[in-house]
Amino acid sequence: MPVDLIIFDCDGVLVDSEVISCRAHADVLTRHGYPITSEQVLVRFLGVSEKDARLMVEREIGRSLPGDLEQQISAATLRFYASDLQPITHVAAAIGAIDLPKCVASSGTPEKITHGLTCAGLYDLLAPHIFSASQVARGKPAPDLFLFAATQMKVAPERCLVIEDSVPGVTGAHAAGMTVLGFHGGSHCPPGHAERLRAAGAGLTFDDMRQLPELVRRVALDTLAG
Repeated sequence: MPVDLIIFDCDGVLVDSEVISCRAHADVLTRHGYPITSEQVLVRFLGVSEKDARLMVEREIGRSLPGDLEQQISAATLRFYASDLQPITHVAAAIGAIDLPKCVASSGTPEKITHGLTCAGLYDLLAPHIFSASQVARGKPAPDLFLFAATQMKVAPERCLVIEDSVPGVTGAHAAGMTVLGFHGGSHCPPGHAERLRAAGAGLTFDDMRQLPELVRRVALDTLAG
């Protein structure tokens, strides 16, 4: 089946932001009486929307967190972005080398996605086709966001190729009936992450964005065993 659309996750695929986001998330949760380290946030909430992460914590502690918690996390993240955020190495060249329609489907808020891509110098390469979990009922690992992106881009799910770095993201894309490549080259990826992505449904994994254009070509020629 030909590939008609490339769907990129944002954090950990386009921008090397997961470590920064986890630090902001941990700072805010700890301040509100839920002590947690950035490493623990990474393990528990990688690829999960801030809304869903909040619900998980509230169920655990048996009380509500502040109504503006997501806004507090986003504000803290944006402050760190301004000084620390970098694009994933070689991703801009990879995007430019792939002559197919592209979009972004991220668990982040629209403001966070836009600010991150702008700080990393990638926004103009992908705008305006940028979609957030805030636009659907269920975030990753549900397939809703990927199906929404495909509908907006007018492409059948089976003709979409998703680039993801998290187990929830791979799970959601796989559930949407899409082919998934698992990227494990971000600074947040621990040893064994590639195996976890493959177990979740990634057809192939890679850790260098210079590999991506050739992998896309292979998938388009239906030579990837999935």
